[in-house]
Amino acid sequence: MDESPSASDRELLEELRRHRAELRESMSALEDALASPAVSDLSRWTQRVEAALAEVSGDFRAHVDLTEGPKGLYLELLQTSPRLAGAVDGLTRDHLLVGGQLDDLLTRVAGPDVVADVDGVRSSATALLGRLVRHRQRGADLVFEAYEFDIGGET
Repeated sequence: MDESPSASDRELLEELRRHRAELRESMSALEDALASPAVSDLSRWTQRVEAALAEVSGDFRAHVDLTEGPKGLYLELLQTSPRLAGAVDGLTRDHLLVGGQLDDLLTRVAGPDVVADVDGVRSSATALLGRLVRHRQRGADLVFEAYEFDIGGET
């Protein structure tokens, strides 16, 4: 452990905890939407999946702002714990990959070919959820390693 989090760091960590819980909730909503039947009402399924993806996308982009922004966690960690640079770099690369996956899925669900690609959308979105789960785990590990502070955020 390098040091205990300062008051401003604790505020940021609490905000990360709240956003982490929101992202988990939106991920759960996406999983539910994907699992709903598409055969009986493709239009309804598409609307649910698109809405859930938009929610995940918004929550994820808020996470990126909190971590990579000018007052974000990663800047603080790199200044106080340069040994964590490799982990920060990996999480930052994840942000680009996840953002691209989200954009791709939103385009696919909004497109006219979703009828023929329900299985493909489900497969890609499930892969996205897996990547997000792993990203959240590595992010929690990073925070704990830096501060011995559990950001949890589970509901």
